[in-house]
Amino acid sequence: MKKYMLILPAFVLGLGLTVTSCKKDVTEASTASAGLANNSYNLYNRLGGKTMVNDPAGGMIEQGRLTLRSVVDSTIFIIAGDGDFLQEFFPVLVSELGSNNTSGLEALSENLTDFFCAATGSNNPNYAYTGLDMASAHDPSKNSRMGALADDADYTKFVGYVVQGAGQNGVPASDPLVADLGKLLESLRTTIVQK
Repeated sequence: MKKYMLILPAFVLGLGLTVTSCKKDVTEASTASAGLANNSYNLYNRLGGKTMVNDPAGGMIEQGRLTLRSVVDSTIFIIAGDGDFLQEFFPVLVSELGSNNTSGLEALSENLTDFFCAATGSNNPNYAYTGLDMASAHDPSKNSRMGALADDADYTKFVGYVVQGAGQNGVPASDPLVADLGKLLESLRTTIVQK
């Protein structure tokens, strides 16, 4: 399971422009995972599931959530390596970090982890996604934290980050888990790509 702790790095950040919202919207995350979770396997379980483990941050945590949170946090470093991409899509976050303000980064990590818990099949109500729907989250006119609309090339670049992130963590593109995550990503493409 350890090799999967970091499999999703870029996967998560590209979908994670959903830092704040008071709207409860687990429907989209549930819909995104329906095809995978209902096909005799559940990605959340394959990422560690409900097995309780020690949380490095303190307390106990489900292994599936710890895996996803680790991936979300690792993603930032992969995307940060592409300064142009980071600045174009995350200008508010860049500005906050430049002022040593990590509150937006922390909120992004938590919200993305919630989204991916729901999207991969977690049914733990403590991990429910409460952020914006994906269309609103990726539309700068509806989400002030978003810097630009994404086009197909941007999204394809992002998918490349997923493969790169998996490879950097010992998981080749040929691994079945990467293919299943790719299906989840592709199920969101038409909603996220708006340019």
